[in-house]
Amino acid sequence: MMKTALTIAGSDSSGGAGIQADMKTMTANGVYAMSAITALTAQNTTGVMSIMEVSKEFLEQQLDSIFTDIYPDAVKIGMVPSPDLIRAIADKLEYYHAKNIVIDPVMIATSGSRLIREETINIMKDKLFPHGALLTPNLWEASVLSGITIRDEMDMVRAAELLSKEYGCAVLCKGGHSEKNANDLLYYDKKYRWFIGERIHNLNTHGTGCTLSSAIAAELAKGKDLEEAIQLAKEYVTGALEAMLDLGKGNGPLNHMWNIKQEDIL
Repeated sequence: MMKTALTIAGSDSSGGAGIQADMKTMTANGVYAMSAITALTAQNTTGVMSIMEVSKEFLEQQLDSIFTDIYPDAVKIGMVPSPDLIRAIADKLEYYHAKNIVIDPVMIATSGSRLIREETINIMKDKLFPHGALLTPNLWEASVLSGITIRDEMDMVRAAELLSKEYGCAVLCKGGHSEKNANDLLYYDKKYRWFIGERIHNLNTHGTGCTLSSAIAAELAKGKDLEEAIQLAKEYVTGALEAMLDLGKGNGPLNHMWNIKQEDIL
């Protein structure tokens, strides 16, 4: 049987991030993709113009519809803009005994636009993080969540260790925003591992965080262990960046990450 994955996230009208990037990535990596939308956004690669949240009741109905019919083998959670929506997700994850939950604590877009309100962060930490198998914060998010100012690799280790111990899950501290390299740090079970990555000079990076976490969820859905899932997902994103794909239109760059494995789904 084909494995399945669910993305719970916001919609990106430009198609480069959010549920659009998630579903393209999951499909390209060989799993059946489903979605529950937390918000609609008017955005493109240069910024977010507007965000419109769905109601708590509608999000709950989406999740009920999915879990009672096509049960997901993995779940990826991205932008959740309000406390009520976070509580709704946490309740449904617990009720349906969801597994292989990858949480990408999206707080700010690659363009620099803030995506969630400040008061939402604490609710996310208390209600959502304990359900996760893996958190995938970038450097800025890891710093905000841990309270540690990340200046070097040892700071990444300290932040990831603190978050892992506090919430009882694995933490992948993503180094893509580092000026020196693109090394990611995984901390879990009182140990850590570096996933080495070369910095690729590509302007088309809109949605890279969504793509990585969705690729990890896809690999977990297929039964890969955590370290192998991360390695395969990182190779997928690296390959996409190296391909230097470009729409060639508009004023801003837009990634085409999902194109890399289109041959796999034909």
